[in-house]
Amino acid sequence: MMRLLKRIVLWALLLVLGAAGIGWFTLDKETRGLISTFPTNRDLLFWNLEQRDAAFRALDRIPLLAKWRTIQPAAQPRPLPPGPPLALPLDVDAYMAGQRSAALLIVQGGRLRLERYGLGFDAHGRWTSFSVAKSLTSTLVGAALRDGHIRSMDDKVSDYIPAMKGSAYDDVSVRQLLSMTSGVQWNEDYGDPDSDVARFNNHQPEPGADALVSYMRRLPRAAPPGQRWNYSTGETNLVGVLVSQAAKRPIAQYLQEEVWQPVGMEQQATWILSKTGHEISGCCVQAASRDFARFGQFILEGARVDGTSVVPDGWLGEATRKQADIGEPGRGYGYQWWTYDDGAFAARGIFGQGIFIDPKRELVIVSNANWAGGARDEVASAAREDFYRAVQQAVDDEAARR
Repeated sequence: MMRLLKRIVLWALLLVLGAAGIGWFTLDKETRGLISTFPTNRDLLFWNLEQRDAAFRALDRIPLLAKWRTIQPAAQPRPLPPGPPLALPLDVDAYMAGQRSAALLIVQGGRLRLERYGLGFDAHGRWTSFSVAKSLTSTLVGAALRDGHIRSMDDKVSDYIPAMKGSAYDDVSVRQLLSMTSGVQWNEDYGDPDSDVARFNNHQPEPGADALVSYMRRLPRAAPPGQRWNYSTGETNLVGVLVSQAAKRPIAQYLQEEVWQPVGMEQQATWILSKTGHEISGCCVQAASRDFARFGQFILEGARVDGTSVVPDGWLGEATRKQADIGEPGRGYGYQWWTYDDGAFAARGIFGQGIFIDPKRELVIVSNANWAGGARDEVASAAREDFYRAVQQAVDDEAARR
């Protein structure tokens, strides 16, 4: 009997191992990569390089790690017609290696003039946006204004989020929230585990309260509204709650309705949720690099679909123009867009994600990366700015030869 029992246990173990093996090989490569380097904590800011490499392409694969809403693509994708290669005065492969680049695309004159991938990533995968999502969220504010869900940029935050009444945000307008000039105290130090940006995702809200709102309404005032710019991911997350409550739908659904499907995105995207079920709107849209390029081209064309603007007349010009001084010559901050005094503007993510838009040159540059130096890699950041200037110069040189 003991021998028979041992044999049954052995066969059961072999069946379990066999099933696990079959299950492993049926997973896609991104999910297998994430499982093999599964992080030891939930705080992404402090994951190591290998963990980030795996996670940035697969944050929406394992519900244990994160939950998300899906954004469905268009029935007919917008074409990205190829154009002649752009002659660049630099070694693109060396640049991408220095950036630890997963994707680099250049669309100029409406044509795809460069498309390269790295880190084992490709055109079919989704890469997480980090703060590039801020500029998508900003566009949804414009859509909500056009649709009448938000009455005015000068309305108060607490008009749309009643739970903020009595907080430091009671006197803050939608405009000030979008330009990050609320004057409310916030610490965005990515290297400090006690900073607000590191702590708010782990905040335990009061029963029945939204986690973000619960955290943000406790923050003290540091300056009068409108007088000081201070970068705050928490405030963009609050913008997302505001839009969701005003439009009476999740912002992932609103993005699908107003942008993703009308513009003609090719692949589904996902938006990571907070513990209480709101999209983390200052971060974490997972999308294909070509669809980030389509979004950039849509903005370049005035946020229009078939000649109809998704946002009110003149609003996009305000959003992409300097609304706040950030203390850097030639730079500024608009409504969740980083601005340049030459008329260009950009969406930026902290590990090398980016959409750079230069209307004068009809130029969109999409970057997805995992900077070796982490969230604030000054060397990689400077190199990316140099690359933007080199591409601008290449476009100018080409125009001069015609």
